Amino acid sequence: MSQKPGLPIESMNNSPLNRFWFGCLGIVLVLTGLVRLADAQQSGKIFRIGFLDSSTASGVAVLLDAFRQELTKLGWIEGKNLTIEYRFAEHKSDRLPELAAELIRLKVDLIVGTGGTSALAAKKATTNIPIVMTNAPDPVAAGLVASLARPGGNVTGLSGLSPELNTKRLELLKGAVPKLVRVGLLRRPGTSKAAELQLQELRPAAVSLNLKLEEIETQADATSLESAFLTANQKRVNAILTVSAPQFFAERKRIVELAIKYRLPAIYFQKEFVDEGGLMSYGTDYAELYRNAARYVDKILKGTKPADLPVQQATKFEFVINLKAAKQIGHTIPVELLAQANQVIK
Repeated sequence: MSQKPGLPIESMNNSPLNRFWFGCLGIVLVLTGLVRLADAQQSGKIFRIGFLDSSTASGVAVLLDAFRQELTKLGWIEGKNLTIEYRFAEHKSDRLPELAAELIRLKVDLIVGTGGTSALAAKKATTNIPIVMTNAPDPVAAGLVASLARPGGNVTGLSGLSPELNTKRLELLKGAVPKLVRVGLLRRPGTSKAAELQLQELRPAAVSLNLKLEEIETQADATSLESAFLTANQKRVNAILTVSAPQFFAERKRIVELAIKYRLPAIYFQKEFVDEGGLMSYGTDYAELYRNAARYVDKILKGTKPADLPVQQATKFEFVINLKAAKQIGHTIPVELLAQANQVIK
């Protein structure tokens, strides 16, 4: 049985039909390339965000690292598709309005305000640029948002519940020092909204626990803190507590060292104080708050409006005790209190 010979390959390649299909394929490839080029150009936009903090770069570095690492996981790379303009007030809160205005002049796409004071300064400076707060104590009372569920306006983010947690810290401090009578409360001068909310919580809590609250105003620099602890010693306080403030967090190492120097039991508002050798801490997982703030930034840069993102309240709290620090100041932590701790450092 004979078989008809096939067409030579050269003839197939040069046939009119094949030339037509090859031409179509070429057009498709060109169009595909143009679409990809357009996409690349669109995705090539570099967003600019502002980071506004009332303390120092070194003081907030551990939290800033958590924020940046989460942004990286979400695909935001500094220098590639994101630029961050950092502004630190260096413990001078009166500089925050000026720094916020500076960020607005740079035409940032979003501002991250750490704490209530920074976020409030940003909000007063703009009603258009989205603002993400990292850990505002009570954003509704501070006037940052209309409500937690429906923030409205251009502000959203996280609440650290600072005022409510101070009562618990005072209770734990009394549990750690059974004969506690006088508590030295380190607070910043002035009456910021965040500080006032904490004091409104602490003062009646101290009365209910039969404790005398010795309020000691201090700046966060080395000289002022040394003077504050000397004052606490003169007032014969039995333990130390600080209000939650970014300035105190930035100087946590110095505060911890002074508490050890004056042999005073102390409880702090963040675990990072214990990491520096402090005795106890009870509070929100702030690193997680900053990671969550990065997730808010991601959503907003991708088109979600701040008004449509409910404010999240902190849900994870840690009680940490450092027995090494207790030994340094010659203090024994009651066994029943150790049983309540999430973590005990031996």
